[in-house]
Amino acid sequence: MRIEAVDAGDARAVLRGLRGAVLGAGPAIALGAGGAGAAPLPAEVPAGTAVVVTTSGSTGYPKSVALSRSALTASALATAARIGEGAWLLALPAGYIAGVQVLVRSLVAGREPAILSGSFSATAFTAAASAMASSDGGHPVPTYTSLVPAQLQTVLDAVDAGDAGAARALASFAAILVGGQALDPALAARAAAAGARIVRTYGSSETAGGCVYDGIALDGVGVRIDGGEVQLSGPTLADGYLGADFAPDPARTAAAFTIDGAGTRWYRTGDAGVVEGGRLRVTGRLDNVIVSGGVNVSLDRVEGVVRSLDGFADAVLVPVADERWGEASVVVSAGAAARRPGALDAVRDAVERALGKPARPRAVVPVDEVPLLPSGKPDRVALRALVADEAPVADTTPAPDPTPAPDEAPTAD
Repeated sequence: MRIEAVDAGDARAVLRGLRGAVLGAGPAIALGAGGAGAAPLPAEVPAGTAVVVTTSGSTGYPKSVALSRSALTASALATAARIGEGAWLLALPAGYIAGVQVLVRSLVAGREPAILSGSFSATAFTAAASAMASSDGGHPVPTYTSLVPAQLQTVLDAVDAGDAGAARALASFAAILVGGQALDPALAARAAAAGARIVRTYGSSETAGGCVYDGIALDGVGVRIDGGEVQLSGPTLADGYLGADFAPDPARTAAAFTIDGAGTRWYRTGDAGVVEGGRLRVTGRLDNVIVSGGVNVSLDRVEGVVRSLDGFADAVLVPVADERWGEASVVVSAGAAARRPGALDAVRDAVERALGKPARPRAVVPVDEVPLLPSGKPDRVALRALVADEAPVADTTPAPDPTPAPDEAPTAD
């Protein structure tokens, strides 16, 4: 199958590429790869590939996920079967799997998607939603969109400030899929009070986007808990991973996708979870990764940057809940640098330069001694308790654009 790189920042270009890759004879398209400084794309990729999405993944390191036409369309059809058919608004970046699926759902439904241009804001969202009103045979066409929690909060803040247009926009959608990270119950309650019909989604690039809605798997999707890990099966699974040369990466694929004795193929999400009353509840990550504003942030990588700073050699990153972004991190250090004025700004600036804004720690907590296990490793349970007892440190720097950065979280739609 031939493959071409498509500018992931150009939603119209992505839509054109998907039209050929999903509904036509190709070529396959590559999103998030083939840019300046990257290795050139090969002439072809494995047969059946429609889209290759390259993201940092749950480890914080680049990965290229190969998705077939059948996986993408199976996901789109299953979504329509669950929440209904209609017109879609793309408010997410088109280069990430959640954005890709908004466009694929539109193509499968035979409808042109509405596209929010520029940076996300309540004003832009309201204008795009208001322009979607249409009818088919005299009957109103239901509308749908997909957001991350930070985007939802941005619109709800406008509603709370008295923006009647934003309130009408939220309430106009038959359903709003929300993924990218866990949805805070308080934010969900605010959305419900504003008349928004929210559907929590769970999935990843490896599952062609969200495949579990409000804890219930879409038709054809299987969920099991194996060794405490959430694992998923079904027709929406990716074919696997490609290496730097876009050739199949069998080792990485085999590590993430397993086949049981009955021949069923399962994707190992790396998430911890339980199934209660027939509903999946994700309880956290099995690795040292947080999802902040829909972006996967490897705390190991952040820790490496912080420890490289003078006086922070013993620093440990501790994950904490964050009302706006879902999760954040706190630096705990016994070094003298942690007590200096401006310590937080220095740490955040260094991390932003190395890893981007979403990776910036929320606070620096100075301690007399970092708690250690007998093995000499940081006692992360004790650290979590220590941080929980600390008063919150105000984050006075401007918040990043609520549009998610180029990582697709395991909980993304």
